[in-house]
Amino acid sequence: MSESHSPEAVKRHKKVYLAVFFALLIGTIVTVFLRKIHFPAFWITVAVALFVATIKGTLVACYFMHLISERRAIYSTLAVTIFFFAAMMYLILWSRSQVPRGTEYIPTKYYPYPMAVPAK
Repeated sequence: MSESHSPEAVKRHKKVYLAVFFALLIGTIVTVFLRKIHFPAFWITVAVALFVATIKGTLVACYFMHLISERRAIYSTLAVTIFFFAAMMYLILWSRSQVPRGTEYIPTKYYPYPMAVPAK
């Protein structure tokens, strides 16, 4: 019998999964509780909600999707993603200086389609 299927290993994994389950349950209770709290600014509400969601998502991805043991693949994928994100941001900023003179966007009343202009 292999090491990972021994009764002791199964009990150890069961404890880990139960701990993650209860952590997610507590995270859900915290989410419901925080919904009832009104923060003074909207950005605080968003930051707190994203923080709780990030913790819960990390727990699910690491333990239930078994990504915690795939460090090399995860970090290499993350590095490639960061590289391409930075490249796209650079291209966007670089292209801002390439706009021909006199063609900058001047804010006016926005009509999404030419036919949507109200008749006078």
